[in-house]
Amino acid sequence: MGNLDIGNIAANYETNGYVSPVRLLSKADAAHHRGLLEAAETSFGNMHYRSKMHTIHTSPLTLATLPSVLDIVERMIGPNILLYNVTYIIKEPKTQTHVSWHQDLTYWGLSHDDQVSMWLALSPATLESGCMRMIPGSHLGGRMEHAATEDSNNVLLQGQTVSGVNEDEAHACPLAPGEATFHHGWTLHASMANQSDDRRIGLNVQYLATHVRQTKHDLDTAMLVRGQDDYRHFDYDRPATSDLDPAAIAHQALLENRYVSIAGKQ
Repeated sequence: MGNLDIGNIAANYETNGYVSPVRLLSKADAAHHRGLLEAAETSFGNMHYRSKMHTIHTSPLTLATLPSVLDIVERMIGPNILLYNVTYIIKEPKTQTHVSWHQDLTYWGLSHDDQVSMWLALSPATLESGCMRMIPGSHLGGRMEHAATEDSNNVLLQGQTVSGVNEDEAHACPLAPGEATFHHGWTLHASMANQSDDRRIGLNVQYLATHVRQTKHDLDTAMLVRGQDDYRHFDYDRPATSDLDPAAIAHQALLENRYVSIAGKQ
């Protein structure tokens, strides 16, 4: 698809359920934000698949709220936008970590599918390092049947997997540092293990339209990042004002437990 003009992004997204690649940062800026992440890891520890990273670290908050990003998201879900979650997804080099075929919205408990995910590469995401693969148009069929699996190498909490996917229909989405993929919550996607010599680092961000609500409990949180919220279905996330503040880390742990409890309920 190449780097798309913003006028074409919505049409490609509506047809295919994803758009990729979209250049958001220079390679130098991507390297800078990778450095900020890895510096934070030296004191915080592993940040892989930890929820609500924008509440404890200013770098992911900055990236998730870039005006260029929100301009794209607005074309997909409208002008009133909630930032729902920000997560680093990291595959270490020469490891078997993978993600099975699945749809993001399956276990999230959201009332509507006015949602979009951004996956921003901070290191090369190639076929060798296990870039994402998508099934174009799969979002149009709505929710598919998932089965929970036992696989310690599967990143997904329950190993949730859609079986019978035709691999010949899959399109790889390689990304250079600073490029991103945007995909719909019903789009089937997966990724293989990282066989390269470098970490595969992506920042995964979920956005919701403000009318979306959580159906599993009333403790879920989000943060308004554009427009106005006339619904107020979510408690408010506290954006990071500094890096790794102890009080913010304690609150993030509480939020992460809530998020995991949602994903664990079918």
